Order: sequence, then structure tokens, then C-alpha cells
Amino acid sequence: MAVTETERQAMTRALELAARGPRGVNPQVGAVILSPAGEVLAEGWHHGAGTPHAEVDALSKLAPGAARGATAVVTLEPCNHTGRTGPCAVALQEAGIARVVYALDDPGVASGGGAERLRGAGVSVEAGEQADAAHLLIDGWLTAQRLGRPHVTVKWAQSLDGRAAADDGTSQWITGAEARADVHRRRSASDAIVVGTGTVLADDPALTARDGDTLLPHQPVPVVVGTRQTPEHAALRRHPHEPLFYETADLHAVLADLYARGFQSVFVEGGPTLASAFIAAGLFDRVLAYVAPVLLGGGRVALTDVGVSSIGEAHRLTVDEWVPLGADLLAIAHPAVENEGAV
Repeated sequence: MAVTETERQAMTRALELAARGPRGVNPQVGAVILSPAGEVLAEGWHHGAGTPHAEVDALSKLAPGAARGATAVVTLEPCNHTGRTGPCAVALQEAGIARVVYALDDPGVASGGGAERLRGAGVSVEAGEQADAAHLLIDGWLTAQRLGRPHVTVKWAQSLDGRAAADDGTSQWITGAEARADVHRRRSASDAIVVGTGTVLADDPALTARDGDTLLPHQPVPVVVGTRQTPEHAALRRHPHEPLFYETADLHAVLADLYARGFQSVFVEGGPTLASAFIAAGLFDRVLAYVAPVLLGGGRVALTDVGVSSIGEAHRLTVDEWVPLGADLLAIAHPAVENEGAV
């Protein structure tokens, strides 16, 4: 049975609800319960680790038996395991849900398989509705589940001829106000912002996420990678979160430690050397390249050695979107299939 227009609208609403939940070790998930006639009976979302999952949150707002014959529209496949809470697939089945429409499969070895369990119980199940939007919402969690490390976004700003700064080292500002505001919004959506010691010493960045002079509600934790010392008076030491320092060039170890601390998404913004190191190691899931219509020339390139000595070794990308930002252009891309999953 094809997904109906009412179910599509319910999925859009479920994604809005999911975004209300906190980012953390659990995915953001939203759910809408529809009556057999297509009316909204209840809504729910996951409020954080240890709380009821979205489906159960929605079901809890209904009287016993009120969900019989209804449809559950959920942004992630109902889970199939017992952790701090019970399996959502069982809760839906016991509530009498007749149909489930969800966006993304659960990649977890223990938690996946809810759809199969529901089908085995005679519940109609449809998967894949608005999967791209759902993936974008929880891409950090999905990467963590699949690769056992945080989702890594590598960002840089460059001139049209691929330079990150003028020959004297000045770089503020290559891009315009709209592009810089976009960067701050994307910083705020990450758990951590990662820079190298070279950037700290050269630019003294605050590493906050701001709207003008106002701090945005969610602040990424500042992370500094490199062997040089960060001065005691550095601006990042006044960040709302205490910075983390890694005196190592082993990026796998850095990401492993961040993952162990519960970080699921990191925003690498720390200059050509560090950005290139992440790319060379294959430790990136998204690229944000802000391109300004300006020519700088010289040797201050936006990327340095990314581990490519011949064209056959190139890091092939798939462009997801081109976003105009005032006079600038943002390219959003991810590794092409042959590069995906590198660790």
C-alpha cells in the first residue's frame, strides 16, 4: 500500500516534533498517531536518554484501546530491543496499531529489526518516507552507529581561486555576512568544533556559535588538536564550555576519545593543515566549502596535502546542494560511494 498524502503530512509533522528533542546519545525521533480516518490522535517525541521513545510518548496520551486500527508515522524504524525502555515495536503491536510508516531503518545491531517484527505480527509497514530529511536530522547518530565515531563535517572558506588567505596571512573576511551567519548556525548544530593550534595562535578564535553578538542556545565544545601550547589568555578559554586539548596528530584517537565522551558530531574548522589531515585520513562525512567571488593568488591554499598523488586517488565527492549566500556560494557534499565508510 502506497504512502498517502495524509501520512506524508504526518511525517513532516513528526520531523518537526523530532527536532524538539535533545541531541545526545539517542537519536531525535518524532511520532504521529493517525486514526483510520486520517485524523491526528496523538503526537510524541523522544525527550532524552532514559525517557519513553517517541512512539510510546505518543501512545501514552491515548486512552487504552484508542490506538486500535490506527497508523503510527515515525521518523525512525521502531526499535526492537530492551534498554532503559522496552521495544517500541512491541508497544505498537500491543496497542493495536494496524500500520506503521517510517522514514529510516535503524542501523543498530541490537535495536534494528522492528519492521520485520511488526510485519511478522501482521502489521502493515512502509519504509523510506522523507528519508533524506530524517537522515539530515540524525546523521551524527547514524554515523556513530555505523562507524563507531562522531560524524565529521569539514568546513573551509576560500576565494574563487582556492585560497584561504592573502599572502600576508590576512583572511577576515573572505566571505560575506550571510555566509558567516550560516557557519554559526551550523556550528550550533554540532557537539564540538575542532581547530588546530596553528589557527588558535594565528587567529585567536572564540569558537562560539553566535547570532551577531548573541550566543546561540547550543554551543559546541571547543577542541584543539596539536602539540603547540594554547596561551592562557586565548579567547577560547572564555568559552561557555571548557575546551578539550589533544597533543597528538592521531586523528583516529581524537575521534575515538570524543566518541567515548558522547560526542556524535564534530565541526572541523581549524585551518588548511587540520582540514587536509582529516580528509587525507578519510575521516570526513560532509564537506562545507564556502566560495567567495574574489581572487587572492599566492600560496595560502584552502587545502594542502590530502593524500592524493595521482588522479586515481582523488577523493570523489557527491554534491548534495549548492546554496547561494549573498554574493558567496556554499557547496555541501559528501564522499562518493567508493569513499564512504573510511575509518
